[in-house]
Amino acid sequence: MSDNNRSRAIDLAIGQIEKQFGKGSIMRLGEDTTLPGVKAISTGALSLDIAL
Repeated sequence: MSDNNRSRAIDLAIGQIEKQFGKGSIMRLGEDTTLPGVKAISTGALSLDIAL
């Protein structure tokens, strides 16, 4: 499979996944994007909060 066909197939797959599950549900590794703000609730354990 040529690089052009491979890239097109990946773009189509990502488009279908985003359509089904919503934007941001999948992304390319190393892609320079910003993640939407995610609200978090403290667990009460600082070390666990940092790990999560």
